Order: sequence, then structure tokens, then C-alpha cells
Amino acid sequence: MSWFEEKQSAWLYRHAAQAESNPRIKHLFIQLAEGAEEQAAIWNKDPNAAFTPGLRARIVAGLLEMISPRHLRPVLAAMKLRGLSCYDDFSNLRATGHVMPTNLTDVGQSHRNLGGGNLRAAVFGVNDGLVSNTCLIMGVAGASVGHQWVLTTGIAGLLAGALSMAAGEYISMRSQREMYEYQIGLERDELAEYPEEEIEELALIYQARGMELSRAREFAREMMSDPEHALNVLSREELGLNPDDLGSPWGAAGFSFAAFAIGAAIPLVPFLPYFSAAQSLIWSCVIAAISLFGVGMALSLFTGRGAFQSGLRMLLIGAGAGLATYFIGHLVGAQLV
Repeated sequence: MSWFEEKQSAWLYRHAAQAESNPRIKHLFIQLAEGAEEQAAIWNKDPNAAFTPGLRARIVAGLLEMISPRHLRPVLAAMKLRGLSCYDDFSNLRATGHVMPTNLTDVGQSHRNLGGGNLRAAVFGVNDGLVSNTCLIMGVAGASVGHQWVLTTGIAGLLAGALSMAAGEYISMRSQREMYEYQIGLERDELAEYPEEEIEELALIYQARGMELSRAREFAREMMSDPEHALNVLSREELGLNPDDLGSPWGAAGFSFAAFAIGAAIPLVPFLPYFSAAQSLIWSCVIAAISLFGVGMALSLFTGRGAFQSGLRMLLIGAGAGLATYFIGHLVGAQLV
């Protein structure tokens, strides 16, 4: 770790502390910021050295003003922030690395969504729509067809891609949910027919995590005493499922459709009837290039790579794909004329 990285970590810890409403976690972030400052002082003895956070850090700080640190855990982890396990809200961690629940609300915490998934999915969805429709538009434009044909093809590509993504997400999420519901149904039947055996299975799980067997049996019986929560407990502990969060097929489909459509619409905008065909193609390339660079920078929030390098890589990949489809379209168009 360098002086700059430690200073940047301290700077981000303080922004996370400002965004955090939980006093315990806020205090933790402040302590981690102070620790990072101490580490930075080891690297640089000059207390007057100027520090300016990097672009990625400033973007993350901006996100923290809108989104809770709890829901930005993957992004914060990529920025080398530590202590994020505080959101698991466990105080009894065994040497095995498994968390031992101490009350009913603790059960299955490790199976709950860590957050950040929707943000990541949105970035990738926009990227898919942007790259695929830009390539489609470039290929059709390369065939030297009319302005209206390019616009019509681009709109068709947007709808086809977005609907395909939505249908795929719906089927995938629906199949997954049906499988989970089937597994939970089997667990419900077993609980009704073999309650004592299910209690013993739960006790053995807790024993494997480090709890003494007699105490594990006592604890398991206590957890299973409320019929309303018994199935919930077994689903989380035996199946690793959260019955309250199995995913929404329609929600996943709508989210995928919107993300893809937004990306696919970007290179289409210049082809609305404001410019000539040549001007539209030039502006479409410019807007697509800027957007590709921006998407690459956004992806760096999850990969931990430099924002500029990530943006440039995405730009080069997208430009290469677009040029290839343009020249292929040109060759095909020339053969058909």
C-alpha cells in the first residue's frame, strides 16, 4: 500500500461514515479512517503533502451520497475498504469462519443479498445494449442503405434485444424460483412429518459450526418452537434459501428490458430526423464512443482496475466490433447492389 492509497482509503472511510446512519458502524468507519491515516504517515513523513482523491474515489463518494454503504459493498470492497462484514451484524464468529446465530433474527443472515447486484446488473445491461445496437447500426450503415432503414433497423434491434433479454431473465428467474419453492415445499412436508428429526438435523448443523451438542440441541429446539418461523429457519440453514427473497421474475424481466433499452437507444438518437445520414452516423459514433468509455469507467467500480484504463479498454473493444461490422456490412451491401 502506498501513501496515496492509504490517504484515499481514509478519505472514503469518512464519506462512508457520513452516509451511515448506524452509530456503531459509523464509529467503525471513523476508526478505520484514523488507522489508514496512521498508515499513510508511515509512508510519508511530510504532514503538508497535498492529497487529491482519484476519479474512481470521487465517483464512489458521489454514489455514497445517494446509496447506503450497505448496498455498495461490492464497490467499496473493490476500493480496498475493509470492515464491511459489520453489515452481517454478528458478534459470535467461530474460528471455523462460520457464523453462529445467537437469536432468531440472526438465522440465515449469511444468505441474504449483500447489495450492489442491481447496480452491477444495470451497468452490464446498458453495456450489452450499447455495444450490440451500435454494431447493428454500423453494419447497416456500412451497407449504404437509406437513413430511414438505419433508424428502423436500430429500433428493431433495440426492441428485439431488450425483449430477448427480458424473456431470458423471466424464464431464468421463474425456473429458479420454482425450484426453490419446490425445495421449500419438501422441507415443509418433512417438518410436518418428522419434526424431531428436523430439530436434530438443525442441532448437528450448529454443532458443526462449533457449538457444544447439548447446547446446539437446546438452541435448535428453541428456534423451532414457533411454527411460524420453523420453516423459515430450516430453509435458511439447511437449504441456504431466504423464503422472503426468492426473486421476482417480472421484476428481473423489467429491469433487464430497461437497462438494455437505455444502452441500445444511445447510438440511435442522432438518427432521429435532425441530421443527414452522414452526420447521423458520425454523431452516433461519437456518442457511442463517449458512452463506451463511460461504461468502462463504471465497470471499474466493480473490478478495482483503474478507471481510465477500464474505459479505454471498453472503448477499444466496442470500436473494434463496430468497425468490423461496418466493413462487413459495406462488403455485403456492395455484393447485393
